[in-house]
Formats: sequence, structure tokens, C-alpha cells
Amino acid sequence: MISAKTIAARIEDLSREISQEFSDTDKLVVVGLLRGSFVFIADLVRELDMPVEVDFLEASSYGNAMESSREVRILKDIRGQIEGRDVLVVEDIVDTGHTLTHVKHLLESRNPRKLKTIALLDKPTRREADIRGDWIGFEIPDEFVVGYGIDFAQRNRNLPYIGKVRFTDE
Repeated sequence: MISAKTIAARIEDLSREISQEFSDTDKLVVVGLLRGSFVFIADLVRELDMPVEVDFLEASSYGNAMESSREVRILKDIRGQIEGRDVLVVEDIVDTGHTLTHVKHLLESRNPRKLKTIALLDKPTRREADIRGDWIGFEIPDEFVVGYGIDFAQRNRNLPYIGKVRFTDE
């Protein structure tokens, strides 16, 4: 669906916009949502032209299923304090929107100076919660995808591109 080269070019563009948005900060706290965002966050922070601190939060609403349970559980919280700081939440894909909504409310309750979100992929046709990333890498149709950190039952995270999952009966 999306080549490694296309992803890299889009990350360059996004990093310029993010660097401009946070140009007045002394250090940006980049919070990656595990596990799917780890490749995206690594490439993104290398492109940001500013000091960054990286932290991670793990939330789950899928498990090994293909459908969101809509019940978001925090499995690992961030380690650092974000009160009064600038924060960028990095998500792999916004589907129903429940995970990003839950995480955003959780982090907003900790009083950051500024909180913005970025998602590599967005599936707006699946949205159930009223949320959209401040930055979106790519809008995609309602397809189950893997690659570039995104998995299906812990498989295919290591693909350098985004691909559609094909099932044998398709």
C-alpha cells in the first residue's frame, strides 16, 4: 500500500512541520504508543531538528484480535513527568479512535504545556470517537494493514513498508 520510500519522504515533511510547531520549546517529550509506533517514532525523532526526550506508553484495545475491543487498558505508563512540558504523542494508526482519545485525556490530566498528536495512518471511516491526529502521515481505507511496526498477532512488524493483509479466502 505504501512504500518505504514514500513513508520516509512523508516523515521528512511531518518533521519540518512539527519542528516549526514546537520551535519555542527547550525539549520536546515524544511519547510513543507501544508497540506499533516504535519504528515510526525512531525515524521521526531522527528527523526532528530540536532536542527531544523519548518516553513510551503501552495501551491495548486489540490483543491478537482484528477488531478493537473498545476497552482501552494502560499496560505501561510513561516514566517521566510532563507537567508544564511540550508533548507529542506518536501513534501508529488511528482506527476507532478510542485508544488515542483515552491516552490524550490521560496525558492532558497531567497538565502539559502543549499536547499534540501524530499518527502514521488514519482510517477515518472506522472512527467512533471524535478525534483526529494533529498530524497524519497517510489516510487509508478500511483495510487491515501490517508493516513498519504494525503487526497482526505479533507478525510482520519488520516489513519496511505498509502492506494490506490478505487472507486465503480473498
